[in-house]
Amino acid sequence: MQHTYVMVKPDGVQRGLVGEIISRIEKRGFKIIALKMYTITDEIAREHYAEHEEKPFFQSLIDFITSNPSVSMVVEGKQAVAVIRAMVGATNPQEAAAGTIRGDFGLETGRNIIHASDSNESAKREMAIHFSQSETSNYSRIDEQWLYE
Repeated sequence: MQHTYVMVKPDGVQRGLVGEIISRIEKRGFKIIALKMYTITDEIAREHYAEHEEKPFFQSLIDFITSNPSVSMVVEGKQAVAVIRAMVGATNPQEAAAGTIRGDFGLETGRNIIHASDSNESAKREMAIHFSQSETSNYSRIDEQWLYE
C-alpha cells in the first residue's frame, strides 16, 4: 500500500470543511493512519515549502499556513498519491473540476483549502516533517476485502 500526506489548510479548518474532506477520503476507500490538528510553526512551514523559498509568494504562504490551525494526515491505499491528488483538483480552484475538493470549495489559489503530496518522494518527505513513526497506526479496515482485488 502507498502512503501520502494531506493537509487541510487553515482556510479549510476555518470554513468547517475538515469533516467533509475526511469523509470524502474515507468514502473513496482510503485509510487514515495518522491525524492531528495543530498550528504549524514557522520552522516546519519553511521546511515543508522549501521548494518555493525563492518564489515571490513564499513569505505570504508561510504567513498564511502558520496563521491558524491546520489538520495533517497520513492516508494509506493503493495509488494514494495519484488518486488523492485527483480528488483535490488543480492548484488554482478556478481551474479545478467540479467534484474535486478545490473545484467544489475553493475560489483563489492562495486559499485553496487543501494540500496533498504530488509524488512518492514528496509524500515521504512531508510525512517525516509532520509525523514521527510512532504517530502512525497500522490497522486493517473491515472493508478492505471489498475495496481491493
